[in-house]
Amino acid sequence: MIWKLPHAKFRRRLSSILLQVCVVGLGFNMNLVEILRVGSTGILYTASSLIGVLIMGLWLGKIFKVHRRNSFLITVGTAICGGSAIAAVGPVIDAQEEEMSVSLGTVFLLNAVALLLFPWIGTLAGLNEPQFGLWSALAIHDTSSVVAAGARYGTVALTVGTTIKLARALWIIPLCLGIAVIERQDQPRLKWPWFIGFYLCAALFNSLFPAGRPLFEGVYTLSRLGLTATLFLIGSGITRQSLEKIGVKPLLQGITLWVAVSLVSLLMIQHSLLPVPVLD
Repeated sequence: MIWKLPHAKFRRRLSSILLQVCVVGLGFNMNLVEILRVGSTGILYTASSLIGVLIMGLWLGKIFKVHRRNSFLITVGTAICGGSAIAAVGPVIDAQEEEMSVSLGTVFLLNAVALLLFPWIGTLAGLNEPQFGLWSALAIHDTSSVVAAGARYGTVALTVGTTIKLARALWIIPLCLGIAVIERQDQPRLKWPWFIGFYLCAALFNSLFPAGRPLFEGVYTLSRLGLTATLFLIGSGITRQSLEKIGVKPLLQGITLWVAVSLVSLLMIQHSLLPVPVLD
């Protein structure tokens, strides 16, 4: 890298704290009342897709011989909500700077590609607006990209996609808690990801106090910017040698997983194997 912060230990500690603070701020974009609109069918979709993507992603990680933490970060980012999920899970599994940077970079790249291609593919495949909303929620990594793609396709696509994606993003909470228990291993004390509790509190505030939405939206926007700045901070500590050590395998895993998820979900929606859930 051209520019590096001098104290590696301080930089790692600072980036870890900033990631957790930004994840809490992202919770102010969660509306639990809206998520309840997807009903039991929508929750079943998000749960089943999460399990399926986790299994497929970890299997691909072994096929491509990607390091366990790197493989898990990319898989979680694909399974839930992109960079937000990676930022939440990274501190829980003690991910290294190189692993965080490569995983986030892979997800951000695929987000940009999806934003450009999905509306065009949806039209070509003959998807109606509710179908496209469901597809984008299941196959696009980041919530903001789902919103942008849905807005390009139509109002109904935007509503369906955003609602289901937010329901999917809520799985960050049980996943992080589960990982904390699994990662305990032989440690004498369990290291709980307390910031996930604050994330849930932020979601509750946003859901129960609509009068504060302008303030909450501002906090969410700052958190998104903070996540970008933290990515730069993490990247400042990466050397060419460390990137060469990681190689292109994580990128190949991320692309393969994303293409597989996109194709499978598209075919299932086209053949009515995944009917669009009715929003209550």
